[in-house]
Amino acid sequence: MTGRTKNRPDQEETISMTRIGFIGLGRMGLPMVRHLVQAGHAVRACDVSPAAQEAARGTGAEVHATPAEAVADAEFVVSMVPTGRHVLDIHTGPAGTLEGVPAGCTVIDCSTIAVAEARALHEAGRQKGIAVLDAPVSGGVMGAEAGTLTFMVGGAPSDLDRARPILEAMGRNIFHAGAAGNGQAAKICNNLLAGISMIAVSEAYTLAKRLGLDPATMRDIVSTATGSCHALVSYPPVPGLLPNVPSSRGYRNGFAADLMLKDLRLAEGAAMDTGSSLPLGTLAASIYSLFCGAGAGDLDYSGVIRMIEGEETAAAVP
Repeated sequence: MTGRTKNRPDQEETISMTRIGFIGLGRMGLPMVRHLVQAGHAVRACDVSPAAQEAARGTGAEVHATPAEAVADAEFVVSMVPTGRHVLDIHTGPAGTLEGVPAGCTVIDCSTIAVAEARALHEAGRQKGIAVLDAPVSGGVMGAEAGTLTFMVGGAPSDLDRARPILEAMGRNIFHAGAAGNGQAAKICNNLLAGISMIAVSEAYTLAKRLGLDPATMRDIVSTATGSCHALVSYPPVPGLLPNVPSSRGYRNGFAADLMLKDLRLAEGAAMDTGSSLPLGTLAASIYSLFCGAGAGDLDYSGVIRMIEGEETAAAVP
């Protein structure tokens, strides 16, 4: 696996204007569009939500009513939508983008979907003579807003080389994970780890508090010890430890617990397909299922600490 870091603001870089059709203007898609426009690209955007359409106009993107209109003359098409069903409907359905994009266009799907669904999209593109990359992201809403996303890309190396300037406008690190579907494989494994580790960190913080250990002191100590991990150091579930993480914003505007549950279930499906065992992953999925079932699915996944802290806290979950 090889990666490349995009140039930082203090480095000179010339990016030519490219015509991009962008489908999906949610929490992730909208800031990604903003960065593409700021990089000088001509973006035609589409979303079913009127509020999202209006927000996209504010970025300087053209807004269109249908995916077909948004991608009519696109050199690149980027999609960021909730599920594999949405991805396949948008790109391979009766009025799908693969029917109308010009020759030479590259489709980049940044959604998180099943590996088999990603490979089906690649095959549909191959049959139409359209290059496809599966390029799910890590970094969440914070990374999308900051333009620091990590892209995990599956597909032909030459197609990735052509798409790099587009990805670099939205993210910091671009990794070629391998052949078609391998970007999704990397993302599913990453989020399997993220979901499990957030629960473990939440348990540790809860125990530490009840033992009389200050959460900030625990973070300082464990961040230099063997228990250190991203969820503890950079994305703590305890409010007030860092100012810019969802836990310090009422667990809002982060990576929704509903989406973490979806990704853990994708991992379970992949495990079944490959004969793999996921004892902790299956347990993590059941915990997030309970959390989301309590009406907290729209909260950031780090909010699971509320449920772990006890029944009185879980009852307060909106």
